[in-house]
This record gives sequence, structure tokens and C-alpha cells, in this order.
Amino acid sequence: MSRPSEAASVPGELERRLGVPDAVLIGLGSMIGAGIYAALAPAAHAAGSGLLLGLAVAAVVAYCNATSSARLAARYPASGGTYVYGRERLGEFWGYLAGWGFVVGKTASCAAMALTVGAYVWPGQAHAVAVAAVVALTAVNYAGVQKAAWLTRVIVAVVLAVLAAVAVAALTSSAADATRLDVGTDASFSGVLQAGGLLFFAFAGYARIATLGEEVRDPARTIPRAVPLALGITLVVYVVVAVSALSVLGPQRLADATAPLSDAVRAAGAARLVPVVRVGAAVAALGSLLALILGVSRTTLAMARDRHLPYALSAVHPRFKVPHRAELLVGAVVALLAATVDVRGAIGFSSFGVLAYYAVANASAWTLTPQENRPPRVIPAVGLAGCLLLAFTLPMKSVVWGAAVLLLGACAYAVRRAMSARPTS
Repeated sequence: MSRPSEAASVPGELERRLGVPDAVLIGLGSMIGAGIYAALAPAAHAAGSGLLLGLAVAAVVAYCNATSSARLAARYPASGGTYVYGRERLGEFWGYLAGWGFVVGKTASCAAMALTVGAYVWPGQAHAVAVAAVVALTAVNYAGVQKAAWLTRVIVAVVLAVLAAVAVAALTSSAADATRLDVGTDASFSGVLQAGGLLFFAFAGYARIATLGEEVRDPARTIPRAVPLALGITLVVYVVVAVSALSVLGPQRLADATAPLSDAVRAAGAARLVPVVRVGAAVAALGSLLALILGVSRTTLAMARDRHLPYALSAVHPRFKVPHRAELLVGAVVALLAATVDVRGAIGFSSFGVLAYYAVANASAWTLTPQENRPPRVIPAVGLAGCLLLAFTLPMKSVVWGAAVLLLGACAYAVRRAMSARPTS
């Protein structure tokens, strides 16, 4: 049944303002974030000298996912990302499940990034700083996607400058030892896969470009260019940083590090850079948080348009041209989580849902025809298999909770379908 009163009050279209540079920067702001500061140590613990092999595994899966997402986004340039692709290519349920996994998983990731900001800025008051960061960045996103892109540009520049300083200090240090880079000498196959699973999430931000498809100019041209550019730049940065950390710490000291890049500059004899690294980590986490809130609110908008979430959340602000109600709700939920959970719990909870989201993206890309610019079939096949494989390298607690959340979403979908099918009197 139509709802004219609601439809009349909801402007339905977002404004296309983003070109290739802005889209690339939003992708970089999502990927080159706090993950590179936090993921190296646990990945080294899992893989030892196979850390770089784990990074290669993560990069291959990310490339497949990025290619599938880019081809789909060019075909369906609307807000919502894989929620839209799954719905259009596989059926309503699969689109819904992808959207549910993304919203729930990435909302938890938002809380983790906010808490990372708090941990670096003021460790004694990490939760309070995290909540303040969420409120501030929600306000930035509310003011319009162009302002968010401008702030992302500044954040990316700062983070790249800090990572460059770490790499130069490490690689030019007398403590650097090329023999520490022996690849895979003490690594197991399962350890490399687990490292790939941990490092994959440092790449996952390229999907943010796709979820902003309705705000990108000429999406059929812009998105397929922006996604691989952002991913390629990120991979180069991560390889340089990983090699730098390994060269001065070695696999064992890197695995034991609580703040690996801070420890790397200390080992390189550049302790004066430690405060700079701390600032860089906080700014990187802010960049990730900014892009995450942006992406979650757009998927919420798309699901609300289809009434999988309350329809009121599909409202677009008449002046700022953003889904303001969705952004405010996402900001409120993230602030609540940031005030109550810990970083490791938030990250573990989000992982399973995110990999499920990308699995649906690859399955959707498999169904594209050559006339729809389908990627080579091996790309979505490897992407789908890689997502499933990496998901089951996660700790069992994460797998159980992630599966439970997806099951809860599926039950909610079934109940809604049953209620909508009930005849009206």
C-alpha cells in the first residue's frame, strides 16, 4: 500500500558531487586508517616471517572484491552498495542479508575506530573521547558529503606523511636488517591465512566508494577508476610500512609489540617520532570513523527506502542533500557502543558480517553478463572463496556471534515477509 504522506515529505534523490579524486580520497581515508597501526602485531603473531605472505593473501581477496564491487557499482550507481547488488542480482533476501551484515558489522567497526582515537588521544578517558569524536564527525557528515570529502583529504595527507616518516626512519636506520625479511621460513599455512584475515580489514574501505554511488558524478566511469586506484595506493603504502617494521623489529618483536609503529621508530633510534606516530594513529582512526559513518548511513538509507528499516530513515535533507535521519541514528548508536564496549570486542563482532557482505558482492558479480561488463569469472570466484575461507580463520567466538547476528537478521526478514503477506481485513 502506498504512503503518500511519507513520500511527499522525503526528497528521494541525493546530489552527484564527487569526481574521481574525491572518490579515491574517500577510499584512501577508509583503508589507510587505524588498521595499519593495530593489525601488524597480531598478524605477525599468527604468521611470523609469513607476514608479507598474509598481506599478499589479503590484497588478492581485496582486489577481487574491489573489482566485483566496482563493476556492480557502475551497473547500479545507487546508495547501498552490495545491499543493492544482492537484491538486483540474487534476490531480495540476499540483498537484505548483505545490508544487515554491513550495517551491524560496520556500526561495531565505527565504535572500534572511535575507541582507537580515545586510546591514543587520552588513554585514561578513552570512552569519553570516543563519544566526542563520534558526535563531531556525525556533525561533519550531516553538513554534506563535500565537506566530508574535504576533511578526508586533510586526514589522508597527515596519515601518509606520518607513515612516510616511519618508513624513512626504519629503512635508513643502522638497526635495519634485511635478513629479518626472510619470507615464510617459520610460517604455517593456517597462520598465513589468519594473518590475511586480520590484515584484510585494513583494505576493506574501498566499498565506501561503491556505497556512495548515488553521489558520484558519471558513476560508470568514476567508480571503476577510483576503486583500483585507491586499492593500489593503499597496497603500496602497506607493503612499505610492513617491510619497515619487520626490518627493525623482526617477526618476533613485531608480534609482541603493543604499538608496533611506535616500537619501530624507537628501535630505529628515532624516539622523537613517537608522539608524531601517536598523533598519526589518532588522525587515521578519525579518517576511518568519518568514512564508516558515511557508508553505514547510506546503506541504512537504501534499506529504509525498501522498508527493511523504518521508512522515516530514507529522508534526505533538503539543503545538505544527505540522509540526515539515518546519519543521526547511526551516530547515536555508535556513540552508545563507544561508551560501553572495548576495542577487541567491537572488531571481532564486526569481522564476520563484513566478510559475509563481500561474499554476496562476489556472488552478485558472478551473475553479470559480458554485455554488463562482467569481470573475468575467476575474479568473483576467488573473491567469494577467499571471503568464506578468511571468515573461518577468525576466532570461534567471532564466528559464533557473527553467525548469530546474521541469523537474527534472517529471522527478522522472515517475520516481516510473513506479516506483509497476511491478508488485510
